[in-house]
Amino acid sequence: MPQAVEPESSKILTSLRGKHVLITGTTGFLGKVVLEKLIRTVPDIGGIHLMIRGNRRHPKAHDRFINEIACSSVFERLKLDDADAFDAFIENKVHCVTGEVTAPQFGLTQARFEQLSGQIDAIINSAASVNFREELDKALEINALCLRNIVALSEAGGNLPVVQVSTCYVNGMNAGQAHEDVARPAKGGVTRHKDGYYDVDELIPVLQDKIADVKSRYSGAKLEKKLVELGICEANRYGWSDTYTFTKWMGEQLLNKGLKGAPLTILRPSIIESALEEPAPGWIEGVKVADAIILAYAREKVAVFPGKRSGVIDVIPADLVANSIIMSLAELFVEPIRHRIYQCCSGSGNPITLGEFIDHLMTEAKENHAAYDRLFYRRPRKPFIAVGRRLFDTVMGGVRLPLSVLDRAMKIAGSDRELKVLRNIDTTMSLATIFGFYTAPDYIFHNDRLLDLAERMGPEDKLLFPVDARQIDWPIYLRKIHMAGLNKYALSERKLYRLKTRKERQAA
Repeated sequence: MPQAVEPESSKILTSLRGKHVLITGTTGFLGKVVLEKLIRTVPDIGGIHLMIRGNRRHPKAHDRFINEIACSSVFERLKLDDADAFDAFIENKVHCVTGEVTAPQFGLTQARFEQLSGQIDAIINSAASVNFREELDKALEINALCLRNIVALSEAGGNLPVVQVSTCYVNGMNAGQAHEDVARPAKGGVTRHKDGYYDVDELIPVLQDKIADVKSRYSGAKLEKKLVELGICEANRYGWSDTYTFTKWMGEQLLNKGLKGAPLTILRPSIIESALEEPAPGWIEGVKVADAIILAYAREKVAVFPGKRSGVIDVIPADLVANSIIMSLAELFVEPIRHRIYQCCSGSGNPITLGEFIDHLMTEAKENHAAYDRLFYRRPRKPFIAVGRRLFDTVMGGVRLPLSVLDRAMKIAGSDRELKVLRNIDTTMSLATIFGFYTAPDYIFHNDRLLDLAERMGPEDKLLFPVDARQIDWPIYLRKIHMAGLNKYALSERKLYRLKTRKERQAA
């Protein structure tokens, strides 16, 4: 077990001892897994600084951390093992910074910005908008433009090393083998710099002008809709399926250009799903890419979906991604080479096809649906069928047209009854619009360099921070771990947790 590893034999633990790390994005799913692993496994870390945006209920970062992050079930293992030690770590080593990643200098004063840059040794940026159909202005700000603030903080601290959490899908519509390299636009239109990255400094003003034009002509809900459409249109124009991956790709280019003098590692996960082992098998928060479709099927809203059964769907457990981030961070202190790209994925080493993925989940649903009481209300009565996109569009369009005519006729006649079949078709078509690209894969992601990094770190760190997807037993993971995790964590209510003060711990 990982706990048997001696700290002195671990390159990762040794390199992170005494270091202070700034992390953004810990209100999100992956950020929490990274934070939990650092607290549990790297107790000698100097400090963890969390950049958290205040909200209406909790304007201060510390208050939001206590009420929205520290109470997460991701920390249950730590609390059960030693609640006092957990509370003490939070009190002594977790430092919350109230800041907005999209604001200049994160909204901090010049003095506080410079103070922060002098307090930390490295940055992990996992803040992002993961909405595939985000309004273009918002996606551009949080996934790309705000990285200029990361660059500024790195420079202010004397070229602080940066780990940028990106996504394998910055490879866009490029088909075939996707390696750990700078991704090229599938449809061109952006100039490649002699240093290898693509110069997006001319593209960004073009997009901003188009955003300004839309904002000058629309308002309210219509404006939001038009900005979403603009994002998809521009993403498709350059070779991406959605606004999320397009803007994440732009963010990579801005960092490659802006951090020329600083160590940078871009860590690209594929589709992140529930934990394989840590902090608990199946731990997950919220409904992710594949889960939205699984949930819709479980609630009998979707039975047919566009997909390529023979295509390799690249899914990776969250704990393997968190381990990859921490290992990449440690490497920046051990071997501070300028720029690296790693992909955390399963497609090349332990592939599973979409057809196999579906069959495992459907078999489990039919045989043991009662074990997942929050997910399934009853035994599924229909199979889940993946068909080609052209056939899907033809069938859905053909079925929907007469049903929509009937629905309008019923409303004209004064009926307030809603056609359930029509509603389910609309749900299916909406999910297909958002996720259809990911269920018809025509690419294979490779992670040879990440696996090589694990080898260089040594056997102890391979045990303590596993990153290799070849350890995944897909039938067990999908049928017994992931579905149980969805049922237990994603669909359950959050429990509140109150941190004990130092005096309370001493009194106990």
